Amino acid sequence: AAVRPRRGAGSAPALGALRLVLLLGAALGPARAVVYFQEQFLDGGSNWHKRWMNSEYKPDLGKFKLTAGKFYGDPVRDKGLQTSENSKFYAISSRFKPFSNKGKTLVIQYTVKHEQKIDCGGGYVKIFSSNLDQKNLSGDSHYYIMFGPDICGSETKKVHVILNYKNKPHPIKKPIRCKVDGYTHLYTLIIRPDQTYEVKIDNEMVASGNLEDDLDFLPPRKINDPRVKKPSDWDDRVQIDDPNDVKPADWDEPEYITDTSARKPEDWDDSVNGEWHRPMLKNPLYRGEWKPRQIDNPNYRGVWPHPQIDNPNYSPDFSIYSYENISIIGLDIWQVRAGTIFDNFLITDDEEYAEDFGDETWGETKGPEKEMNIKQTEEEQQRERATEEKYFEERFKKKVERGKKSRTDRPVRNAIKKEDL
Repeated sequence: AAVRPRRGAGSAPALGALRLVLLLGAALGPARAVVYFQEQFLDGGSNWHKRWMNSEYKPDLGKFKLTAGKFYGDPVRDKGLQTSENSKFYAISSRFKPFSNKGKTLVIQYTVKHEQKIDCGGGYVKIFSSNLDQKNLSGDSHYYIMFGPDICGSETKKVHVILNYKNKPHPIKKPIRCKVDGYTHLYTLIIRPDQTYEVKIDNEMVASGNLEDDLDFLPPRKINDPRVKKPSDWDDRVQIDDPNDVKPADWDEPEYITDTSARKPEDWDDSVNGEWHRPMLKNPLYRGEWKPRQIDNPNYRGVWPHPQIDNPNYSPDFSIYSYENISIIGLDIWQVRAGTIFDNFLITDDEEYAEDFGDETWGETKGPEKEMNIKQTEEEQQRERATEEKYFEERFKKKVERGKKSRTDRPVRNAIKKEDL
């Protein structure tokens, strides 16, 4: 706020003080974002190996390589960690200075590109405490948060949001669909001190809510009153059997009948094969179990509203969102078909900073990446068409040559026939 200067002789010093206040305010500006972890692999080469540690819990874990992939928006800025071997488990992590998000917003953000058009595999990250043994990172390692896309077949195409509470993982109850088009996409998870959360894909909100409501951390606030029972005359059946519907007299037919046309084989020996019986056939007249048709229940009163009471086992916990000694981010995934690229990792306490960071990284290269992919696809199609045209042209030439040879050979054969005659 501006400081009003004093009147009279003291106004000059007051103006100087005001000028100092304004200069300090401009210098300090708004509260700066705290960036706990940021990784873009801009130094290239093998320097990233110093910051990322491969797990050794299994001897045949898949290897990561640093690359921008087959198509990209920028050959340097789009370099990331890519899975390189099919049908492998992968486990790698990077450590940073421990911190607590108590009383602060926590933002976890990164980009994923499934340029191999993944059929089954994970694309999520995990956040760990400082006591993780990175060399033994595996699927059994205790984690704080698991977030990101997971794809397997036509059914599983979702974004995981799993938070650990009292040593138990709690997945979000809302379905969130991930991107599956093969391009780079930005995934953001925001967890706030008011225990609300938000999930964004490509800087657009796709899910939000309250942690307590959307994840089963605590017992429900309300439960059905055990002292109250549903009235005995309350009919909640939507439909009932039609009392006027009568089973037809010819309905009951056996499911299987004896094949009367079958004859005992001549070589059948009862002493060896046992007593011979005619085989059974499916009865074409069998109509199954008879059930009366259904009609609307004239006495239907709807679903009985069970009175609710406060759950005596419920106790609020306003620290669900917070974790101590957050210190490691890792990739612990399985992939059938390799080729996924992970890049632009960010952990911060500032939502606006994360959004700006996403716009300045993924936002600036997504367009050129798509253009390059389209151009490559068109060039590949042109090469395929040229190959096909060359193939059919050669076939046509061979056919013409065979036709010419056939016409030149025909008079000779005729002349031979005439001499023979």
